[in-house]
Amino acid sequence: METIEYPFWAWITFFTIVLTALAVDLGIVNRSAHVPTKREVFTWSAIWVWLALSFNLFVYWMINTHFANHSLALIKTQEYLTGYLIELSLSVDNLFVFLLIFSYFKVPKKYQHRVLFWGIMGALIMRMIMIFAGAELVERFHWLIHVFGAFLLYTAIKMLKDEDEEFHPEKSFLISFLQRFVRISKHYEGERFFTTIDGKRTGTLLLLVLMVIEISDLIFAVDSIPAIFGVTTDRFVIYTSNIFAILGLRTFFFLLANIVDKFHYLKYGLSFVLGFIGVKMLLPLLAEILIWTNLTDGWIRQFLHDFLDKKYNSQIITISLSIVALTLLVSVIASLMFPPLGSEDEESRK
Repeated sequence: METIEYPFWAWITFFTIVLTALAVDLGIVNRSAHVPTKREVFTWSAIWVWLALSFNLFVYWMINTHFANHSLALIKTQEYLTGYLIELSLSVDNLFVFLLIFSYFKVPKKYQHRVLFWGIMGALIMRMIMIFAGAELVERFHWLIHVFGAFLLYTAIKMLKDEDEEFHPEKSFLISFLQRFVRISKHYEGERFFTTIDGKRTGTLLLLVLMVIEISDLIFAVDSIPAIFGVTTDRFVIYTSNIFAILGLRTFFFLLANIVDKFHYLKYGLSFVLGFIGVKMLLPLLAEILIWTNLTDGWIRQFLHDFLDKKYNSQIITISLSIVALTLLVSVIASLMFPPLGSEDEESRK
């Protein structure tokens, strides 16, 4: 997987776009706490998707002009889009968990947006640490790619075999731990994260919710980040696509939170995607074993050598993007066309 040194201004451009959009969202549009209207949610969902896709065009333009390499620019844009789709789809489960957390803590709807988007600040830092550390480890110890591949295969099989695991906040060790060791009040103080009690600075209940959301997001990243390493180890591509997907998803929360359970075939699509990427990460190991054991000869042996030399890299990335996008699309369409048994009866009772 080819990585390149991006110019410093590329990083500046990315952070300028993200922080400016967040400043407008938090500082102007949502300066006063309120429940987002459908128009606001649709508008901001469209804005974040547009920014994500526009930034992909920026990646193409930057590489094509700065490095004068058209083919590399195409590869990187495909890697970016694949990473974006993977993170977006694997993070759908987050929506349901966020909904349960908000419900458990009885967070007023007008404060939920504030929690989700201040959480972005923590995600910007934590994702950078995880992605850069992971990419560094993979480059130093390439065999870790095979470990990640095996882990993704295990996750894919587990996703198929297990019934949907319910998240019970009241039984969560994380919440018990935070409540025991972090000074938190038992009440909300409007939209504030901190208050003063007995002369001591104390976190409000909203701060506890924010911390739980942040740590939950970090736990979910354990699946998604190794999956993206199956596409590329390019830190810039992984990080930027990852952050844009998170930003979009947290806006989608207000659209999808109450209907996410309708996408009942999505878990099968995600399982297939994880399995596909896991196999893709293990194929180089299989090729090396076949060559080392002299089990192949002729054109097959030459093909395996070319595969290990990454001569088919652009074709593989195109195939990966196509499979990921098509699988997710089919999963969503199938879920909408064939609702779960009994769901129509429930709707009619309502």
